[in-house]
Amino acid sequence: MKLLWLLLLSFNASAADLIFCEGVYALCAASGAVPTGNAISIGGRKFLEGMAVCPVVVGVSIGNGALMKSGCKAPEGKVWSLFGAVTSLPQAPSWAVAPLVSRTFTLTKDDQMSNMWSMPCTLQLKPVNGVTLANCYGPINESPFDNGHIKPGSKIVTDAPVGVQYPVGGNIK
Repeated sequence: MKLLWLLLLSFNASAADLIFCEGVYALCAASGAVPTGNAISIGGRKFLEGMAVCPVVVGVSIGNGALMKSGCKAPEGKVWSLFGAVTSLPQAPSWAVAPLVSRTFTLTKDDQMSNMWSMPCTLQLKPVNGVTLANCYGPINESPFDNGHIKPGSKIVTDAPVGVQYPVGGNIK
């Protein structure tokens, strides 16, 4: 997560696009996604949509204001999926708190990724093992840095464990 946090601070969007929020948000750093079969449009580009189940945490976070038209305040019953500087997080399948461990991999047609940064999430009604969860919807193989399509061969950073399908992360520029 530390590596991803530093990468975010170096991406191509203007400084005005970055917003710092405080409060409740979903942190998908160690989550994977499942394709929904739907398409999603980000910055006028179409992507396959994925859904990730992510723990809801409280603290300071960073988002992409260009995507979060309503600012830090999410619509009723929703939270934003943002990044925060945490070192441990509840993780599937038990949702027990575990340290975040960053890893990199090379994107292939068989080993893809998802991007949930600054995407809206719907709160689940019942906590699981005391953890509030949210269903977050975002693009598959989309760069959080420029909202473009990520090509096979790109290096990806994630905190999701090896074996997680469509791990949430970002490309290394």
